[in-house]
Amino acid sequence: MQRTHLPSLRRRLLVMAMAFCSFAAMAQAAPDVPAPQYAITDLGTLGGTFSLAYGINNRGQIDGFSTLPGDTVEHSFIRKSGRMIDLGALGGPHSQSLAGLNEFGVVPGATELNTPDPDGEDFCGFGTHLICRGFVWRNGLMLPLDTFGGHNSAAAMVNNFGVVAGYAETAVPDTACPPPQVLHYRPAVWKGTKMLSLPLYRGDTEGAAFWLNDLGEVVGASGVCAAFDPRYSVPIRPEHALLWRFGRAIDLGDLGGKFNNAALAINNRSEVAGGSDLAGDTPSSGFQHAFLWRQGVMADLGTLPGDQQSAAIGINNYGQVTGVSVDAQGGTTGFLWQHGRMYNLNDLIPADSGMYILDGFGINDRGQVVGLAVQLATGEAHGFLASLDDGGNATGRARAHQAKPVLSARVRRQIEGWMHARPTGVRLTN
Repeated sequence: MQRTHLPSLRRRLLVMAMAFCSFAAMAQAAPDVPAPQYAITDLGTLGGTFSLAYGINNRGQIDGFSTLPGDTVEHSFIRKSGRMIDLGALGGPHSQSLAGLNEFGVVPGATELNTPDPDGEDFCGFGTHLICRGFVWRNGLMLPLDTFGGHNSAAAMVNNFGVVAGYAETAVPDTACPPPQVLHYRPAVWKGTKMLSLPLYRGDTEGAAFWLNDLGEVVGASGVCAAFDPRYSVPIRPEHALLWRFGRAIDLGDLGGKFNNAALAINNRSEVAGGSDLAGDTPSSGFQHAFLWRQGVMADLGTLPGDQQSAAIGINNYGQVTGVSVDAQGGTTGFLWQHGRMYNLNDLIPADSGMYILDGFGINDRGQVVGLAVQLATGEAHGFLASLDDGGNATGRARAHQAKPVLSARVRRQIEGWMHARPTGVRLTN
């Protein structure tokens, strides 16, 4: 009988699944795993003074965005073979990739068109009030994504089968939206030429999808229309962290709070990372903590010592989580969580690196982490790549603790002004 060969991608997924099981068994048998040690690389910029790295695939390709010379325009980029490539825009000045690229180097994001929004909206938060569309970039070509009859959309993740998750406007006004937002928007999935709307949690009026895995499971949030929130890239007050499975919206629960409950990432083991308010919150205040949801249980990951808030932003297929922890003054620090422990990423890099990690956004299955760091000498904020250090420095000894730097007013304005999307998880100011 002739043997039937699985397609290469399916074969890789089966191998990955077996590896996950082996890893889980090792993690349970050996909980006292030494802290990893990393070498850090400054990814530079597209000519400006600011960049941010958000997603990284297992080939080491990275996406994000950077300002151009003069710092008045920002463009999406993909970094591969050590080179940062400007992805451009679709007629308007700006584009951003605060999103996850797939293993084939396909990059999603949002870009402006050279067309004013007919309703005067500023859907993507660029401040230009131009129409903003989700896009998929592949092999040098940027393709816009459709809407549900409205003007704007955004793409947040593309999986290895080319399915895209994000959010898009309908043609129906929402009278509860504060200006400048006018129209309803819905969680969206694009499959080739088809566009699907995902259901909201009962009683909610708006929603967005932030990630999906290769099983077709999608995560995000739904809630009500509110002022534009840079944590989530949309004008939303998220109340329910959601997992969409087989077309059904599943509420993942919360950490006691009613607001700011959002699922931000999911791996191929159906483990979900995100952020949730603690008990006693109100629409305008509350403490948000990072969470990890698996097998129906949401666990509070806490914060780094002395901090008040946190959010889990990335997760790999081995259950390692990256994110941000925030102190009472709004100072941010990137973290890595694994084997039940949260590490300050700055304690895992050389003390003489010249950089301080502000946020950990993405992590691949090789344990490589990307995010945002500040150059201590210049004060500029740049995207970084942290790779496991298997050389002479990987001795398992603790690195010297680096003090949290005081950011200049210029850098704080850059971060607050240019991190329009959800990746911070929390605000820089209380």
